Amino acid sequence: MKVLKKIYMTGIMLVAALAANAQSKVYVTRDISAAGIVKAYEALGRKAEGRVAVKISTGESEKTGYLRPAMIKDLVDKVGGTIVECNTAYGGARQDIKKHWAAIKERGFMDIAKVDIMDEEGDMNIPVRDTTWIKYDIVGNHMKNYDFMINLAHFKGHEMGGFGGVLKNASIGCASTAGKAYIHSHGVTSKVPDAWRYTKPQDAFIESMASAAQAVHDFFGNGERVVYICVMYKMSIDCDCNGNPQEPLIADYGILSSLDPVALDQACYDIITKIHNDAHNNTKPLLDRIAKQHGTHILEWGEKIGLGSRNYELVELAD
Repeated sequence: MKVLKKIYMTGIMLVAALAANAQSKVYVTRDISAAGIVKAYEALGRKAEGRVAVKISTGESEKTGYLRPAMIKDLVDKVGGTIVECNTAYGGARQDIKKHWAAIKERGFMDIAKVDIMDEEGDMNIPVRDTTWIKYDIVGNHMKNYDFMINLAHFKGHEMGGFGGVLKNASIGCASTAGKAYIHSHGVTSKVPDAWRYTKPQDAFIESMASAAQAVHDFFGNGERVVYICVMYKMSIDCDCNGNPQEPLIADYGILSSLDPVALDQACYDIITKIHNDAHNNTKPLLDRIAKQHGTHILEWGEKIGLGSRNYELVELAD
């Protein structure tokens, strides 16, 4: 049995090594608009078919940088998608199902498409490949109702993860309230508020996020029925889960897309590191927060477990 396990782990490491050496394509447009999001999606060449979930964050308040309905409407219409979300694990405006529906209505999402809170009727476990910390991923049980997912994220900082992009949108974003607790406590408990007593060590939480993101990726046809889009605008050091975020200190940049979530988040981070600080840009607070929370470790771990590659080619899309 030990021999078989060793052979299995060797195979996993080989697949991860091959993925790390592969160069993924990441597309970028500087057109931050509804048309720009459609352009970023079309560049990927993968058509969303069947029952399409468009995973966004509905935002803790109007002060946050969540993607507004007017910006995402054209893409949602194009794919005939349903906007999907899950409840939070920290109280506020979106843990209580009634409050969350009220927030969704107030934000205007119900005016442009069908909306589904995926854990409104409970949750379900899906398998994870990397069981270092979590032994399964707990997601909203409505996720089984979808054939394809468009992971549509907003790049910004995050108080606990350092930054939030498509990997966070897949992991914490698709997790139910219990699933969020389970990831934050790196597999110790799925109960709220008990989970908040087990948030250290930090790398355990970060690695659990990567594992959960891979589980969602695998759920959709081993990654064949999912695409990733990230909008780099309103880049506060605080996440959209913070109802009173700090004002962004970095100018809006553009929209990136890829079939590889690790490459996409890596490209977003690299872009921030290369921005010249001037009267319009101060990247230090965001980079300091990412460093303090060891946020880039999700990229390292995601590559290690075979979710994607940090090696990418950035392809500029014509305006």
